[in-house]
Amino acid sequence: MRVINLDNEENKEKNKEKKLSFEVLNNIKASEDLGLFRCVQCGMCTSVCPAAKFSDYNPRFMVEKVLEDDNSIIEDENIWNCFYCYTCHSVCATGNSPCEINQILRQIAIDEEKQDKNLKLFASFGEDFLDIGIGGIPKYFFKDLNKDIEGWLDFKADLDTIREELSLGSVEMPQKSIEEIRKLLKTSKFHKRIDKLKGKSK
Repeated sequence: MRVINLDNEENKEKNKEKKLSFEVLNNIKASEDLGLFRCVQCGMCTSVCPAAKFSDYNPRFMVEKVLEDDNSIIEDENIWNCFYCYTCHSVCATGNSPCEINQILRQIAIDEEKQDKNLKLFASFGEDFLDIGIGGIPKYFFKDLNKDIEGWLDFKADLDTIREELSLGSVEMPQKSIEEIRKLLKTSKFHKRIDKLKGKSK
């Protein structure tokens, strides 16, 4: 376990400017009580992480790299396997949030243009907001889901019928609401960001 000495105020101020750990703590997305330096590397976060179960993503390892001020973690493609379920956040005994740290690392990667290829997948999520006014599973992932979950495409195709049989009603958002959401997103130039992610514009 790495022990970081924060006693020296002069060193603390110097470190704030150049160390990844302080960059994370000073980020606008970081909670005021983010317990990064309280992390004891127990691995509880990894033991409950769904992404760690099905991929090489390891929240404990990610936090360790941040504590070591190892900037290589920003270019580690595994940080993009987290899907922000906040399970790690909910079980941490020291009040740390690997999920929150992950979000900050991704934003640093985006700002430094180190992970552009990983962002293209996220463009399909944004397209769903423009198309149907709500987030969902993008069509891009349908084939993979059907490969992983037998009969998933059939279930998806029959979903409206299943919901009707269960008296659950429609899941579609009213057209007026969709149009309002589109207008808001276009006013904020959201569609241009999506185009950039897909490589359609610079």
